[in-house]
Amino acid sequence: MGNKRILIVGLACLAFVSIVKALSHEPELGSARVVFQTSYGDIEFGFYPTVAPKTVDHIFKLVRLGGYNTNHFFRVDKGFVAQVADVASGRSAPMNEEQRKEAEKKIVGEFSDVKHVRGILSMGRYDDPNSAQSSFSMLLGNAPHLDRQYAVFGKVTKGDETLSKLEEVPTRREGIFVMPTERITILSTYYYDTKMESCEEERSVLNRRLQASFVEVERQRMKCFP
Repeated sequence: MGNKRILIVGLACLAFVSIVKALSHEPELGSARVVFQTSYGDIEFGFYPTVAPKTVDHIFKLVRLGGYNTNHFFRVDKGFVAQVADVASGRSAPMNEEQRKEAEKKIVGEFSDVKHVRGILSMGRYDDPNSAQSSFSMLLGNAPHLDRQYAVFGKVTKGDETLSKLEEVPTRREGIFVMPTERITILSTYYYDTKMESCEEERSVLNRRLQASFVEVERQRMKCFP
């Protein structure tokens, strides 16, 4: 009887742990990485394509088009968010037609159970849940009141120290917004694929083998066709 109780308790504990893990499970990041370069340092982030596929496609396309170059962080609220301005109104450089067309698209609200904690990327929007365009926030702290209200689409993977520097800039309050007193410009952006990085060693080995093959072919050519 005692062994049965131990077994039942053990199984219950395992079930509880499994439930907790399932509830706290972090979605898988895609392999794409984007880097925003600022005078305070770089911020790298990745995407959650299984959580917000339409949002990810839209933001990543804008990045590839160079849409966020010369844009800025219009809002920096310590412990809450650093928010990137809408591309259409936030850039200091003019936009081409393709950039403008993508920037002005409205994206359906892809709300999920992913929690708003420090480092999370979350779309900005107006009262209409389907009004998100290109402004998004990088969370500087936990904000549970945003959960299921704003679309989470990725997270910061490197550059938390840069976010900490942004939190220390002088700010002023305008209505509900806490804004930096000086413009924090996104000087440039670039992107890469982590899968390609993981293939670097294999690529190097293959190149060495190819070079060795070329040498052998040349040796045989010189031998047979002097």
